[in-house]
Amino acid sequence: MKTIINIGGMSCAGCARAIEEAVAKLDGVRSAAVNLAAEKAAVVYDPQKITQEAVEAAINNLGYKVLSRPAPEENVRGAWRQFGLAALFALPLLYLAMIPMLAAWAERLLPFPLLPLVLNPQYHAFRYALAQFVLVLPIMLAGLKFYTRGWHALLRLRPNMDSLIAVGTAAAFLYSVYNVYLLGRGNYHALHALYFETAGIILTLVLLGKALEASAKGRASAAITNLLKLAPQTAVVVRGDVEKEIPLAEVLVGDIVLVNPGARIPVDGEVIDGRTSVDESMLTGESLPVEKKAGDVVYAATLNTTGAIEFRAAKVGEATALAQIVKLVEAAQNSKAPIARLADVVSGYFVAGLFAVAVLTGIFWLVFTRDIASALTNFVSVLVIACPCALGLATPTAVMVGAGRGAEKGILIKNGAALENSCRLDTVIFDKTGTLTEGRPVVTDIFTVAGVTPEYLLQTAAAVEKNSEHPLGQAVVRKAQERGLLIAAAQDFTAWPGRGIEARLNGDVVLAGNYIFMAERNVPTTALEKAVEQVVAGGQSSLYVARDGELLGMFALADCPRADSREAVARLHKMGIRVVMLTGDNKQAAELTAKEIGVDEAAAEILPQDKLDEIKRIQVFRKKVAMVGDGINDAPALAQADVGIALGSGTDVAIESAEIVLLRNDILAVPAAIMLSRRTLRVIKQNLFWAFAYNIIGVPLAAAGLLNPMLAAAAMSFSSLSVVLNALRLKKAKLN
Repeated sequence: MKTIINIGGMSCAGCARAIEEAVAKLDGVRSAAVNLAAEKAAVVYDPQKITQEAVEAAINNLGYKVLSRPAPEENVRGAWRQFGLAALFALPLLYLAMIPMLAAWAERLLPFPLLPLVLNPQYHAFRYALAQFVLVLPIMLAGLKFYTRGWHALLRLRPNMDSLIAVGTAAAFLYSVYNVYLLGRGNYHALHALYFETAGIILTLVLLGKALEASAKGRASAAITNLLKLAPQTAVVVRGDVEKEIPLAEVLVGDIVLVNPGARIPVDGEVIDGRTSVDESMLTGESLPVEKKAGDVVYAATLNTTGAIEFRAAKVGEATALAQIVKLVEAAQNSKAPIARLADVVSGYFVAGLFAVAVLTGIFWLVFTRDIASALTNFVSVLVIACPCALGLATPTAVMVGAGRGAEKGILIKNGAALENSCRLDTVIFDKTGTLTEGRPVVTDIFTVAGVTPEYLLQTAAAVEKNSEHPLGQAVVRKAQERGLLIAAAQDFTAWPGRGIEARLNGDVVLAGNYIFMAERNVPTTALEKAVEQVVAGGQSSLYVARDGELLGMFALADCPRADSREAVARLHKMGIRVVMLTGDNKQAAELTAKEIGVDEAAAEILPQDKLDEIKRIQVFRKKVAMVGDGINDAPALAQADVGIALGSGTDVAIESAEIVLLRNDILAVPAAIMLSRRTLRVIKQNLFWAFAYNIIGVPLAAAGLLNPMLAAAAMSFSSLSVVLNALRLKKAKLN
């Protein structure tokens, strides 16, 4: 069983790693992955051995808090409230601390003193120091979480970012308290060794960074929030002969649901009455409304635009398409991309290493300068410049936003590995039928013998094929309907598998089938020899029609390429990707389609097992392969490929086997998905670079005494915020 647990109190990758390791050690837990950006843990466990409550208790025992709602929703207001309290006291504290530096020039320029006499450090140093002590206490109260969580982590020998802040500010605070004591004993030199403002401003800046970060992370996870908000809270149903509005949770499978124009559809179902257009853009990314009539499927949260409809509820609650999409996006956002392992390994040792560097820095300055103030300043600077948050947020934030952006465009990426692997693809293999082509044959040409009109041939063939389920027969019927021809009803219908059909029309025997069927019934076809050559050369299928033993004509049929196939292939070529087409059709039909669409290679007469072998053959040459398909026979190939991509219009088996699902039946989404992957990985690399760069540059500067602790705190906060803001650029990324 898999569950998603919301967690509060995490501050850096060290926290995430500590939770992962502790939960993974529990008997019955198969895997645990913690997403710092989403503040969630994805846990797979055996319910026969352990309960979810036991897993949550283990997390709480570590000093973190299991939440009922997603942490970002609860964090934002609290983070800004804490910052507001800190800032309220930090400003006067900073003003007091700056007085000695401002006094020299201000007294000459201003007609009034900077401070009342009672707090003037020249006359009342102890009161001045005591005022700073009083002002810093509320700030430390606002930042109390750093101390409770930080010391708790230290006691478990798993220090995190909170530990760095707690130790750094506590050192500055306690050293300042000691100097207040000395001032009280009459040592006025201690006035110059007060660092209350250092502790206070560091905490305030870190709280500001956390508030900004919480707001940004809320925007990063907005894709799921926005999807959930689209679902209406009530539905109008007909029970008995009474219409009534009920809460969404009370809608049952089989209920008759009424939806008026302008309202959102509450659950999935099948239309039984009425016609309308439905805006399904939130589900598929398709901007144009889709026509709906009796027998068509409608989906929860889509918008009914023009007409009133009645439909029978088929899927409710967690079974709706919307709920399944939300689950898929959440799973992707909580999964780890392979590139995240580097940050995980580094962050595992990062904080402990920083503590060692900070202590060595303090000892070095104390030994070589004999100045405890300098040693303390540089010790604190090293602690607070560290950016474990940025390292921890670099990858998951980008994956969150990338997966959310994909969902908005009808591209469901199931996990971080698929998102990362897609950017390394150099070959894309397409199944032909239903993927590069429309998936159903259409009449391309009509050939008749002398004295027979195309309309007569169409009417005759359509009357016989009207009740046929064969794709070629259905294509003929559609062609007749398109031309508005009256289709008569045939009698004594008989199907001859692999040959054709036979029926009576106004007493005459009508045959419709292939060349073998005509030959077996002694129907001569020599009158259409040239037409047959043309059809065979074009790789098309043929359907002969005869009446009372005389040939009337022949239809040429083909599964035509999608309108967007050529453009999709061209976009892939522009991205440097080789395109291969696999099909079970004959070689001539495959070559004709390949030439029309522009693929690099086409393999014909391919069985499902052959598709699998073809992918393996390409992978032998160290090629990264994506397979795009929509049928049940594509499932093995989708699973074998480095990245399996399924069209959402395909079978459930194909969708289950794929790592990327395209909800819109549009293959232009294939290059769009790969482009999204490339842009996401680029952002991840940028984030990791800047996260490492901050530390590589900042820590030596702090150790060398070239960085004030307050500037160090500002840089640390900005580093975390910068990686989140950089990831948010993906929300506007162009995918074509």
